[in-house]
Amino acid sequence: MRAAAILVPLLLLAACKDEPDFEERYDKAAKEVEARAKAMDADIAEHEANGDTGKAPVHKVEAGGRIPRVHPEPLPETVNPTNPPPSSGE
Repeated sequence: MRAAAILVPLLLLAACKDEPDFEERYDKAAKEVEARAKAMDADIAEHEANGDTGKAPVHKVEAGGRIPRVHPEPLPETVNPTNPPPSSGE
């Protein structure tokens, strides 16, 4: 019984752990931000290596500042555009 009275407070004390201080949390956050930045840089470099600049296509401007009409690409066959149901008028 005495052993249990001594062991219970020791077990409770061992279960408690200190929260990380500001420096530890800051270092962890800084490492996460740096890892994300490196991943973004690698992704950008990969797209640039594939020729994808991320810019909109450049259209030639005709005389008078007119931009020639560009025909839109058709929707994929998996897309089924529909009109909304007619309103009841209420």
